This record gives sequence, structure tokens and C-alpha cells, in this order.
Amino acid sequence: MLTLLYPHCSNRSAVLRALERAILFDRSCLHLPHPTAIRPSSIYSGSIYRIALTGAIAGLLFGFDVGIVNGALLPLRSYFALSEVQVEFAASSLLYGCLFGAMAAGTLSDRTGRRTVLRLGGLFYLASAIFAAISATFVEFMMARFVGGLGVGLGITIAPLYLAEVSPREKRGSLVTFNQIALVTGILLGYTINLALRALGVGNWRWMFGSAAIPALVFIVGLFFVPESPRWLFQQKRVQETESALFAVGGEAHRSQQLHEFGQAITQESPAPGWMGRLRRPLIIAMMIAALQQITGINAVLYYGSLLFVTHGNSGSDQRAFAANVLIGVTNLVFTLVALLIIDRIRRRTLLTGSVAAMLAALLLLIFAFRHAHPYFPLVVVSTMLYVAAFAIGLGPGAWLYMAEIFPTNVRGRAMSIATAVLWISCILVSSSFLTLLRAFGPAGAFGVFAGVSAFAVVFFSRLPETRGKSLEDIQHLWKP
Repeated sequence: MLTLLYPHCSNRSAVLRALERAILFDRSCLHLPHPTAIRPSSIYSGSIYRIALTGAIAGLLFGFDVGIVNGALLPLRSYFALSEVQVEFAASSLLYGCLFGAMAAGTLSDRTGRRTVLRLGGLFYLASAIFAAISATFVEFMMARFVGGLGVGLGITIAPLYLAEVSPREKRGSLVTFNQIALVTGILLGYTINLALRALGVGNWRWMFGSAAIPALVFIVGLFFVPESPRWLFQQKRVQETESALFAVGGEAHRSQQLHEFGQAITQESPAPGWMGRLRRPLIIAMMIAALQQITGINAVLYYGSLLFVTHGNSGSDQRAFAANVLIGVTNLVFTLVALLIIDRIRRRTLLTGSVAAMLAALLLLIFAFRHAHPYFPLVVVSTMLYVAAFAIGLGPGAWLYMAEIFPTNVRGRAMSIATAVLWISCILVSSSFLTLLRAFGPAGAFGVFAGVSAFAVVFFSRLPETRGKSLEDIQHLWKP
């Protein structure tokens, strides 16, 4: 391996000793000659896809919950005789747990590892699924949902970070997008299960929430068969494990190239204390992206679709509303798969800007549909499908990818926690106020608010620095004065 990397160096043992000293003891002494150019292998070990799919199940758990809540709110409202405010709390109770989980995720992952935090998130979510299904009172149900939120907050914060850290640079966009594909697949599964369990009667919500235990178990077991993040292992000076993880991802050439880049990056990274001041610009960008992904209104549709179609969309029946949700779920999945194909071929800035511009156009069409006293239900559904498609192809996966790319390894977990906490606060704001907005301004006015935010987002995303095609280490140079 050393002959391939350093053909001009006859003393290979000296090079090896220098590399070992740099990694294990004094990283500032890394003064190795630059290796010859290595063309990344186009044939990656099947392990990288298995690793990415396993990590992405964290997104599936959240998506599954979104889909279940959408349909379960109707029978849950009847079973507990909930008021409108209580329905909003039922929809958003998990999100409060998500906020606290996200706030803890970064520090935990920087100290104990990415995989450990993902496993803890799966355990919380499993417990939540079981106890939500057997809740005897609404208070017990809310407590179970809060615990589930802790699990989702841990998982959804760390999963895209983990996927970004294990991915080869030329496949990073598509592999991080696995998390979003899993999320929308979970939404579709939740919609489909709701439709299938609808015939069980008022108590069917117990089976809906209890079914989430199955993907949680798959996630927990799967994490025993994937490696820890190689970048995190390198930070912890666990050299042999770092090399094993890198080899599993991309073979020998990938391992050699990444070790060299890791060593260079470590010598240039600043110590963690005071990092927020030095990284103010990427931190502000990440927080803005997180907020805009939510307050452009996506979860108003994903959480309240059934109620919206029944109460304001002139659906005519619960059955048609549930069927429309399934159709929207299919649209979400199909266009997220399209995003998987194009995300590494299109500039990040172009993808995000174009996505939000298309969302704005779809929102204007939806506002037009809702301005009629008796909205034409097919137009409402088609407008919603266009809106979800535009989100799925760009802003959905692109926001998580961009946020996971822009921070140094030594603070990436904590920075992602801050950005994701902003995302959950924004999500709570939307989910806990949407019914109030509907009551105050009607559906056209409520979606008009989201259209205004989308117009601002178009301008903001058009000015983002570009990160496509750069290694995670190279991206750090964007923020240097």
C-alpha cells in the first residue's frame, strides 16, 4: 500500500512510523509527502449501501410516525373526546421530545459515538410505540409520545451526520438522501397502515401506534452490524477501527486517501472551545436552513392532511381523505427517489432554490383552490401533490445534506444539534398553530403565510456557498476569512 501511495519514498517504515505518530500522538507533526492521485473506485463494497440503509432507518421511524399521526388523529379525537387545542397537542407532543433529543444528541454523539446515540434513539422509540398503544388516559399517551420524541430527536439529528461521515465524497449526496427516502417511505407506510386498520373501529389508533415497534426493532438490531463513523473513530485515535471502517466503505484506495485527508484536516482544525464564534457563519446558515425547511409548511400537510381534506377540502368522506393521503405519500416517495438520482449531479444551491420556487408556485395554486366556497377536491389534492413533490426533490433531502456537510468533524455533532433543535422548534411552531391559523384566516390565508416564507427562502437559498464535489475537509476552507 505504501509503495502505491509513496513511490518516491524508499524508506516505507519511516513513513509508517511518521503516520502513526501523527495519528496517535502529535497530529501537528504530520508532514508526509502528498500521495499520488488516487481515482476513487467506481465499485464500492456492498457494505456502504447496507450501512447507509441501516442508518437511514432513523428517518423511517420519524416518517412512519408522521404517517400514523395523520390518520390516527381522527379516531384518537373521538376516543378521548379531544378539543381542537388537545388535537394540536396530540399532533405535536412527540415534537417536544424531539427538541430535547436533538439538543442532547450532539454532545452525546461527540462523546460516545454516532452509532451509540442511534441505538439509544431506537430504544426510546420502541418503548414509546409500546406504551402509546396501551395508554389508558390521554396524559399517559402524551407521556409515551414525548419519550418517542426523544428517540426521534436523537436519531434524526445523528443519522444524516453519520451518513455524511461514512460516505465517499462523490456519493455523499445520494447516500445522505437515503435518510430522506427512508423518511418518506415511512410516511407512506404509515398512511397505508392507517388505511388498512381503519376498519377496526374507534380503538384502531392503538394498533396504528403499536405497529411502530416493528421498524424500531429492525433499527436496533441492524445497528449491531454496521461500523462506527470513521471520522469519529479517527478523532478518538482508534486507528485500527478507523482503517476497518474506511475499508468497508470504499476499499483500499479509499482507506489510504481518507487517512491522508483526515490527517491534514486534523492539523488545521481549531480546538473545540469557542467554536461557535469561529463558525458563526455556517452555524447561522444551518439554523436558517433548518427553520425554512419547516416554516414553508410541509408538516401542516403531512400532519393534518386528513383533517384538512375532510374539514376544508370538500373530500366528501374520510375514506377519500385517507386515499388522498396515500397518493400524496406515493408522490413524496417517487420524487425523493428522483432526488437520489440527481442530487450529486446538481449544485446544492440550484437544487434548494429551484425546489422552494416550485413549492411557492404549488402553494399559490392551492390558495387559489381554497378561495372557493366549495373547493374542487381533485384540484386541492393535485396542488398538494405538486407541493410535496417540489419539497421531496430538493428541500427535503437537500437541507439535511447541506447542514451535515458544513461543519468540522470535532464539532459537527454539537453544531448539528443546534441546527436540528431550531428545526424542531420550527416544526412545533407549525404543527401546534396550524389549526389556529385555519380558524383565524381560513385555509387560503394559512397557506398564504407559508407562501410568503417560501418567497423569502428563494432569495436566501440563491446566495448559499456551493459545497457539491468537495470533501468534508475541503468545505471548511469556505469559512476561513
